[in-house]
Amino acid sequence: MDIKNIPLINREISWLYFNERVLQEAADPTVPLIERVRFLAIFSSNLDEFYRVRVATLSRLANLNEKAKEILGYNPKKVLNQIKTLVVKQEKKFNNLYENIIVKQLAEEKIFILNDKQLNVTRGEFVKNYFREKLLAMLVPIMLDESLQLPELRDRAIYFFVKLTRNKKTRLALIEVPDNLPRFVVLPETNNLKFIILLDDIIRYSLEDIFFIFEHDSIEAYSIQLTRDAELDLDKEVSEKFIDSLSKSLQKRRKGKPMRLLYDTEMPLDMLKYLVSKMGLHGESLIPGNRYHKFKDFIAFPNVGRPELEYVKYPPMPVAGLSFGKSLMGMIAKRDYLISTPYQSYDYVIHFLREAAIDPKVQEISIAVYRLAENSRIVHALINAAKNGKKVNCLVELRARFDEQNNITWSRRLEEEGVNVLYGVENYKVHSKICLVKRIEKEKTAYYACLSTGNFNEKTAKLYADHTIFTADKRLTGDLVKVFRALGKNTLAKDIEHLIVSPIDSRPAIYKLIDNEIKNAKAGKKAYMILKMNSLADEQMISKLYQANNAGVKINLIIRGMCCLVPGMKGFSENIDVISIVDKYLEHSRVHVYCNGGNELVYLTSADFMTRNIDNRVEVGFPIYDDQLRKEVRDIIDIQLSDNTKAREINSHNTNKYHKTNSEILSRAQIDIYNYLKNKK
Repeated sequence: MDIKNIPLINREISWLYFNERVLQEAADPTVPLIERVRFLAIFSSNLDEFYRVRVATLSRLANLNEKAKEILGYNPKKVLNQIKTLVVKQEKKFNNLYENIIVKQLAEEKIFILNDKQLNVTRGEFVKNYFREKLLAMLVPIMLDESLQLPELRDRAIYFFVKLTRNKKTRLALIEVPDNLPRFVVLPETNNLKFIILLDDIIRYSLEDIFFIFEHDSIEAYSIQLTRDAELDLDKEVSEKFIDSLSKSLQKRRKGKPMRLLYDTEMPLDMLKYLVSKMGLHGESLIPGNRYHKFKDFIAFPNVGRPELEYVKYPPMPVAGLSFGKSLMGMIAKRDYLISTPYQSYDYVIHFLREAAIDPKVQEISIAVYRLAENSRIVHALINAAKNGKKVNCLVELRARFDEQNNITWSRRLEEEGVNVLYGVENYKVHSKICLVKRIEKEKTAYYACLSTGNFNEKTAKLYADHTIFTADKRLTGDLVKVFRALGKNTLAKDIEHLIVSPIDSRPAIYKLIDNEIKNAKAGKKAYMILKMNSLADEQMISKLYQANNAGVKINLIIRGMCCLVPGMKGFSENIDVISIVDKYLEHSRVHVYCNGGNELVYLTSADFMTRNIDNRVEVGFPIYDDQLRKEVRDIIDIQLSDNTKAREINSHNTNKYHKTNSEILSRAQIDIYNYLKNKK
């Protein structure tokens, strides 16, 4: 099939429709009210990153004009215009949702978000005192002059653009809102009524205290937020030189090209024109917003009301057969174990590393980490292992986007503590989530492995739905030895038999699995695939799925984020159904199920069907050989396919309508999975 002629949804447009699904959660009245505020924050945070990375890349490509069209197969300028149209529409929904629905519903709960115009004398005094004690010393206005350049605005910081007027003469100024104080201040309660004010409005209320030395008849302040290009131009060499290069590039990131100016629509046109002129902005960079920006801070919006305004926090469950009071490796030696977080406890992974750190029989620990928690217990366990004389090899991926600085800090700390820190393979990010422990048992070498679809990060494990297996299966550990041996030499692993390792093996291995389904379908045998992932964008993989569709293979896809495949198109995808689940937890696991003539194959992997994951990263997929665990993963997938509450259908019209099943019983996958694992013996 010629990939130039296959139907595709543009990846950027598809991603915006994913973010629309996040906005749907904020609009859903069945979602607890404080959680709806947090979904607004997630939507806003997602959009920030989208502009910093994807729009920034498109903007660069747009400068190539006709050449870009040839390379990409589409016109980047046209897509930028589509993005602007969609984003403006979404921002209107967002603003209406926040101002006209959520704020009012909070008021019904006796929770009031007050602005600077709504303070009575008592609360006004409280705010003034807070301002003088906590804020005043941190605020230094920048007075603007028509003859001078506008100062460099920090990426994603909130500024007030201020106009002072006296006898029709004006002065302009900028004030940066501090980001090292809580964004929300809880005011004294009155008659069981709760009051919250944003830091922004405390500053607005106190503008006279800031500009007291300037005589003025009126003072106006409007919030703006600039989003900059966050992509890095880096030296590819994997060395100390690379770390230095990355550190310098991170310093430049805040000075990247302006991508989006979010501004208060109440701002007078003359003030907006001033900013556009001084910043050299183009029309597509201007996004009208409301009086509050950097809405991602609302993820920390305080619940001062009823507990029911938040999701019930279900305690993570134990895994049957695994005990914290006994040796995990002793149990893993007998059989494989599966942990499905956040439903089950991530502490098993920490315990596994702690045990390896103190076990006298353990000689070596090898691990690849991508995103680490701020105060990582994973890292502490590795450091303790090194102190106990174990050889510890830790590959830290320094290019994990937006975690680069954190990973540089951890890598230096690990090196100081005696850990052998590896920096990956030149030109390839290491995105796999793998750990291997070497142990001497009865004078023979034994290996224990931990392989996961998610990061070695105990913080995100509370929010991300992932699968992790513990195994001592020699087929898998033998391949892992080869993977780590290659990574230790800054090369790619070869001669892998059971794992599916990018960039060498993934494409041919997955094509082989799909071709097997095609062959069986053509022979009149049952043939199907179920593929779950975060994103589907690789055109060759999409073409392969279309080919399987045309051979009669039934395909179910569960795609959380962007999906460039167009379902339901005659001659391409009439046998392909796609759903996306957006709910309390972030669906992060990648699962492949292949019919294989009735002898089902189930794989877990760290890789999505994106070109970067298949061809430009070190990723590890792993088969589940244990029958019991294979059934457990399959059952969880079936539960997700039955979701008729939080699943949306992905279709050619991008309508994001909720998925309906034949069952009259409401099925919500994340609740049903918890209950399934809870009742499992």
